[in-house]
Amino acid sequence: MNILIKSCNIADPSSPFNGKICDVLIVDGIIRKIAATLNDDAQQIEANGKYLSPGFFDLNANLGELGLENKEDFETGSKAAMAGGFTGLALMPNTKPSVDSKSQVEYLINRAKGYLVDIYPIGAVSQNREGEHLAEMFDMYQSGAIAFSDGDSPVQNAGLMERALLYARGFDALVIANAEDKALAGDAKINEGATSTLLGMKGIPNLSEELMVNRDIYLSEYTESKIHFSTISTAHSVDLIRKAKQKGLPITCDVAAHHLILTDDVLTEFDSNYKVKPPLRIKKDREALIAGLKDSTIDAIVSQHTPQEKELKEVEFETAAYGMLGLQTAFALALKAGLTVSEIVDKMAINPRKILGLPVPSIGESQKANLVLFDVDTEWEYNLQNNFSKSSNSPFLGSIFKGKVWMCVNNGQVWEAE
Repeated sequence: MNILIKSCNIADPSSPFNGKICDVLIVDGIIRKIAATLNDDAQQIEANGKYLSPGFFDLNANLGELGLENKEDFETGSKAAMAGGFTGLALMPNTKPSVDSKSQVEYLINRAKGYLVDIYPIGAVSQNREGEHLAEMFDMYQSGAIAFSDGDSPVQNAGLMERALLYARGFDALVIANAEDKALAGDAKINEGATSTLLGMKGIPNLSEELMVNRDIYLSEYTESKIHFSTISTAHSVDLIRKAKQKGLPITCDVAAHHLILTDDVLTEFDSNYKVKPPLRIKKDREALIAGLKDSTIDAIVSQHTPQEKELKEVEFETAAYGMLGLQTAFALALKAGLTVSEIVDKMAINPRKILGLPVPSIGESQKANLVLFDVDTEWEYNLQNNFSKSSNSPFLGSIFKGKVWMCVNNGQVWEAE
């Protein structure tokens, strides 16, 4: 794989070429030369000022393996990831069986070999993600688990979460929290507020998230352990985390891309593709999430890619499964939310890897080529023909987006958009 990317705009804060229009020569998966003008026999890619940055990394993705390959597998999931600019994914253990043993971690790592996209399993905190007994965290860590979480099953038992944080601290592992108090959320399906009242549906109060954020901040402080909050969704959660960071606590967090654009106003038609957890909130919360990204309270943007079969979505809203596709639209949604290119690179490429303690790719000579080429102007339609997922549960199918991913490079492989 030898390619010469002509006239690309380097977007990498760690690169000495950041902000410059350059030619980039890649030979056998390594960046061999960067200069204002290069000539070589390699395949030429005319960037024409498009941005070249380190490949995006997703901290919250679901690809179905183990056991749910009918929703998504590594083949289709990696194609969707590349089309969204992602060269790395951290997989939530929301599978059947849950990823709660070293053998399962080792299986997933072996399955993930050979793809352009780097795929890392997250191990479960508790056995079967049931929140009762700790899983084999250290064994999974030694086998390659990148972090620990019970995924979409929030850890309700404070004692178990305390033990998990203390145990993880012993080998400097990261615990990822899903902040929801099930007793407060109950069996409600949407955000508590004017829309839930209008529709006559039970609502999930903001408090169900904020109470757990507050609890886990205290547990992090008490145990002196790092914790990461995934997919926070309320203004007060942002404020709680902001204050915790000001105290110097080892806390990070992310937000799902769709929460930056959507509010619960879209639910009036009962489209189950908008049914997600945490639920879509109100304008005040959405604006606070964007402000939290701007002031670095929120460290990362995730896709929360959650494919579901038609028979689990094309049913009554109350009984429909949670989740929407996200890998192919996360970048475009971040742009639509008003983030700059440098902010997107920071929140989608740099910080996710820092949070996990992974090496951060750099655009420099002799560095491994782990790259995404994109622009912010091209309009494109997301539709069934260019949807690479096995599933189609996205409310954005048929939408026109601005900002397109053109190419991904990683592991000596190249993917180009058609």
